[in-house]
Amino acid sequence: HVQLVESGGGSVQAGGSLTLSCAASGYTYSSNCMGWFRQTPGKEREGVASIVSDGRTSYADSVKGRFTISKDNAKNTLYLQMSSLKLEDTAMYYCAARRQGVVGCPPVRSVFGYWGQGTQVTVS
Repeated sequence: HVQLVESGGGSVQAGGSLTLSCAASGYTYSSNCMGWFRQTPGKEREGVASIVSDGRTSYADSVKGRFTISKDNAKNTLYLQMSSLKLEDTAMYYCAARRQGVVGCPPVRSVFGYWGQGTQVTVS
């Protein structure tokens, strides 16, 4: 049973920083792919960033240079460091793990089959 639990969301002023965490369990964490997605009401869930077991990362153009995805295998924890936050970064942020049997790790929704409950980020 895969469980992903996000934390670290909150309210921040534009230009500020915030770090999200995702604790993973019941998943072959160190040998697979994980990512961060975000969603605002009425819009599709969009990929923000993803990371594979060898540390390679992918980012959406909208966050490149501002967000950093990383993981701590020893703690089974995924992170998203967000800086220079903009009003348009306001969203519910979700941690995700790739579906079994899928090759590749782009931050695309169809690649991921396991989701956390989300943590809200509000930029004002």
